[in-house]
Amino acid sequence: MEDLLASYLPIVIFLAIAVALGLVLLLSAIVIAVRNPDPEKVSAYECGFNAFGDARMKFDVRFYLVAILFIIFDLEIAFLFPWGVAFSEMSMTAFWSMMVFLSVLTVGFAYEWKKGALEWE
Repeated sequence: MEDLLASYLPIVIFLAIAVALGLVLLLSAIVIAVRNPDPEKVSAYECGFNAFGDARMKFDVRFYLVAILFIIFDLEIAFLFPWGVAFSEMSMTAFWSMMVFLSVLTVGFAYEWKKGALEWE
């Protein structure tokens, strides 16, 4: 049991140093920072001129569809990379489960493509 705990000692030391350094940096920023707010300094800044519209304007639904597509394909890569690395030691069950996963993603992509979610006018 002592050998197991000794093997985790470098990780615990690293985490302790990381937390201590983070706290020191946060506290030093609070203590050292100059607090001199004026109306110009705390005003909203948008490209050098005053805001001209409502910040809560509605976005097109296609923006969200593209964002969801990005998340889906980012997730796909996160699953495919370790699958490809361990491909030689995999069973047929692992292979076919990944094929089902990829086919579901392909059907979803084809559906969004057919609906025109990727076309901007």
